Amino acid sequence: MTKMRTAIACVALLLLGIAAGQAAQRAPLLQDGKQTLHRRVLTRPGAELVAQPGMAGGTPIDAFTRYYVYAQREQSAKQWLEVGVDTKGKTLGWVEAASTVPWRQQLVVAFTNPGAERERALFFDSWDSLEALMARDDPASELEPLTQRIASGGNDPRVLAIEPDRYIDINQNFYLLPILDSREYFTDAGHLLRGLQVASITKTEMPATPVPATPSAEAGEVRKLAPFRAAVVFVIDSTISMQRYIDEAREAVRKVYQEVVRSGLLDRVSFGLVAFRARSENPQRNRQLEYVEQVFVDPSQVASPEEFLAKAAALSEARTTTDHFDEDPYAGIQAALEQIAWERFGARFLVLITDAGALEGDASTTGLGAEQVRSLAAEEQVNLLVLHLKTPQGADNHASAEVKYRTLAQNPAIQDSTYIPVNTGSVPAYRNAVRALAETVTRTIERSARGELGPAPSASDAGADPAARVRELVERLGYAMQLVYLGRMERTAAPQVFEAWISDRDLAQPTVRAVDARVLLTKDQLSTLHGILKQVLDAAEAGLLQPDAFFDNLRSLATRYTRDPNLAERADARSLADLGLLEEYLQGLPYQSEVMRVDLDTWSRWGVQKQQAFIARIKSKLQLYELYNADADRWVSLAAGSPVGEQVYPVPLRDLP
Repeated sequence: MTKMRTAIACVALLLLGIAAGQAAQRAPLLQDGKQTLHRRVLTRPGAELVAQPGMAGGTPIDAFTRYYVYAQREQSAKQWLEVGVDTKGKTLGWVEAASTVPWRQQLVVAFTNPGAERERALFFDSWDSLEALMARDDPASELEPLTQRIASGGNDPRVLAIEPDRYIDINQNFYLLPILDSREYFTDAGHLLRGLQVASITKTEMPATPVPATPSAEAGEVRKLAPFRAAVVFVIDSTISMQRYIDEAREAVRKVYQEVVRSGLLDRVSFGLVAFRARSENPQRNRQLEYVEQVFVDPSQVASPEEFLAKAAALSEARTTTDHFDEDPYAGIQAALEQIAWERFGARFLVLITDAGALEGDASTTGLGAEQVRSLAAEEQVNLLVLHLKTPQGADNHASAEVKYRTLAQNPAIQDSTYIPVNTGSVPAYRNAVRALAETVTRTIERSARGELGPAPSASDAGADPAARVRELVERLGYAMQLVYLGRMERTAAPQVFEAWISDRDLAQPTVRAVDARVLLTKDQLSTLHGILKQVLDAAEAGLLQPDAFFDNLRSLATRYTRDPNLAERADARSLADLGLLEEYLQGLPYQSEVMRVDLDTWSRWGVQKQQAFIARIKSKLQLYELYNADADRWVSLAAGSPVGEQVYPVPLRDLP
């Protein structure tokens, strides 16, 4: 059991981002009562940097600059902080404490898409005001008129601001909603709600009152939808048995293109085609299979139906079988995400079509699992739909494939599953579903061309009919994508308000998330996270046949990386918190990862199969971190002059180990 403590301790270090090596000659102050967490602050609008406390005429600092605090001093009845951009010991000067917001954790929240049919989030003046609304028997009865009143420019003493009615893509228009504190509330219906105290840091001060929308302003906003374009990319299994489905997809696109041309929307709707197979261990078979994935038609590179059909005609099913019934759809999806210029389109649809399950982890050329592929698509604002052809030949594969595809198809924009089974692999049902998808996308673009937004569709019971389910999902996704597009065009910003309380869920529908949590990892932290995790996995793989060797390697690893090597040998340690490595980080943290919940008893009960599955999931996350590290466009500097290693990436908490 002592050996197991070491294993858990090593994984715990990943979440802290503790780097090895000597401490700097001068280090930032620690947070009160902490032994490892440095004091950090975020600057408010109007903050200035001065050489000495109390001086006037300082250098203005950009809002939401993050600093580490090296010293605190009182001068002329005011508190002043000596700050630096990193932990290496170099300071820049002093800033008045009142011009900053303490930031104990690099945990932030990002709004979910209002297309999930939820109420806009309200920013309350206190936890008491928010809790009182949570405690009502029917919160919706008060929330809905309150939201409408605030949105129309009215006032309420409890409400400081309201979420914008457009979606803010944090990857395109970075904003900061750091969590300062949190509370939990259980409703009588058993729902867990979290109240989050956030500081919305923006470039300018908040106006005295909300500005109501005017008819002329609304008309101008809607006109911005006119250039709204859509891309539908089919990622299709091209192995033996798939030719008829390939032909049906081509034919559906051909017919829809005819309608697109008649409607004058040829420059607004584009289709793409990507095919996938799988890698074979047999070199000769691998050559016969020709490719694992291939982009046949890039929607940004075709200008006419004839061009699409000519390029799509090159696709046909494989001439030989692959090694397994499962194929490598993640390779096709990743190729589509990376090789297609999605930024040219407002509505982005990727439709996976397959009769097989999905190879994952080492068996896939991507090294990824369903959760990681879903995260990559979400970061690009690409909506995945899965058409799972449940043919009789794959009956033994259906259950395992469905589990993976339901995970893959859990759409964050509408907070609903976009997994669509086609029972028996029915060609007519499949044909109708593909046609319904293409037609519904086209109707969305027609409305946008006329400057029409919405109305917001709602979820309905489409029954077992794939075509009806497709229409409903694409209507909802189309509306959500319109909100994303308008938010981007209007450069919608977060509300300009400081230190308010929001609910993490829609109080009228507690199953719907209003915000998602993300942690701002620095490049140095991500590098450390990747490095230690890789060594843990190397030790695990080397010790599969010799468990003692595995745990000895982990103990050695923990001794090298922890600030206190004796922690790994504590006889009374039973969980991560007991080891003293995560306890400080967990205090006040409203979200926990899978690793945080693991204790020694849980690990022992799992057995070898679950332990290996746990390791496999972490291996997939390793691959995802490499993709994040290479994604230069999404790394953000929170302080002018800070080194590259202090740039941050808004990593969704679900992607942590």
